[in-house]
Amino acid sequence: MQVMKKIKIFLVGMLLVAPAIAHHSDAGLDMENSEILEGTVTGYFWRNPHVYFTLEVIEENGVAIEWELQMGSTGTLGRRGWTRESLIEGDLVTVTAHSALNGEPYGIAELVERSGKLVATLEQYQPEVTASTTTLEGSWMANAAELVSYPGGFDGFFLANLVLTEEGERAQAVYDPLSLENPESTCVGRPTPGMLVSSNLYPIEIIFNDDETITIRTDYYDETRIVYMDGREHPNSNERFQTGYSIGFWNGDTLVVDTRNFTDHRSPYQVGVPSGGQKHVVERYQLIENGTRIAVDFMLEDPQYIAEPLVHSRELIYSPQLGSNLFDCDPEAASRFVPQDD
Repeated sequence: MQVMKKIKIFLVGMLLVAPAIAHHSDAGLDMENSEILEGTVTGYFWRNPHVYFTLEVIEENGVAIEWELQMGSTGTLGRRGWTRESLIEGDLVTVTAHSALNGEPYGIAELVERSGKLVATLEQYQPEVTASTTTLEGSWMANAAELVSYPGGFDGFFLANLVLTEEGERAQAVYDPLSLENPESTCVGRPTPGMLVSSNLYPIEIIFNDDETITIRTDYYDETRIVYMDGREHPNSNERFQTGYSIGFWNGDTLVVDTRNFTDHRSPYQVGVPSGGQKHVVERYQLIENGTRIAVDFMLEDPQYIAEPLVHSRELIYSPQLGSNLFDCDPEAASRFVPQDD
């Protein structure tokens, strides 16, 4: 029997395909180091929110260990050339992965090779300017190369930019991302401004329904918001919604979207900081660069958990070729990272 092996290595000096996958959280994973796993694919699951595969690894002592390895969603992987046939049971592969800190055989795949060749790239899709428009309507996506890079991606952005209250710090300290406490384990997504922070991975689609409503949606967890443009106010604070309640208006050529009335969420920023009824987000969208881009900014405040408002801006590229896809979160796939009771 060929002995497959597991080797722990440090990232310094290594030439790897850069990890660019969205997942439940970097928390609980060793993102400083990688392991090389060599083994046999025993299952490949083309589902959302994350594509998984299982890998049988034979330890040096002869014991067989089955690893669960997570990648991005079907949409993000599809833009990199992956398909539901990219791996099959019985494939012998070498995987570079970040493993769980608690010692569980679970991790995030960073590089997958078969016979010394990439199965398909894990490099992040980066849109380029190829078309223009005269309206905000359409699909828009950020180019990651134009953004400030945060170690840990989505999580890293909020870790670097959120200034927490004492209550926010306490809630973060006791959060267990590798448990059912994580909302994504039950297919609960990340309400705005999550869609804007994830816009380098998932395009944002803006749809003008009529003079009174605009739809803003993203593939990730099929988050869809209706923006009411008819001059109404926000409803009473006791009426709360998973994606908030959005009202909008035009300030010259800039679309301003004001969202309040969010339901409580245990970890909308994926770093264990909750949000509550005081959460408030203001977004601005403006067409620039002769209709090839939009300038987007947001202001996030939630004085219960965040001590200072978070303000961020970026540009999105007009990407009509991307369109939109149904995310259709699979509950079984969503909870695979949660350890099972023996």
